[in-house]
Amino acid sequence: MTPSEQKIAAFESRVRQLILRFQELKKENSALSAQIEASEKQIADLQARLGQAGRDYDSLKMAKMMEITNGDLESARVRLSKLIRDVNKCITVLSDEQ
Repeated sequence: MTPSEQKIAAFESRVRQLILRFQELKKENSALSAQIEASEKQIADLQARLGQAGRDYDSLKMAKMMEITNGDLESARVRLSKLIRDVNKCITVLSDEQ
């Protein structure tokens, strides 16, 4: 083999190696792209679940506030009734003294 044929053979060998490496990288790129797409889909799903959980939490918080308010109203009503009875007793006692 002449020196120029050796150089051509070496060049062809390197070109084949580059082509093989390119094909490997292309497959790896496709796999990574699919992995990124799956991750983005999972992130979108998790963000949707997080948003729903936030809305559920807000609804639960509002319901709890209403429950507390209703309980406070009932206890306030009981206290007010007791105060009215006490005032009526005082009026009756004062009326009897006159």
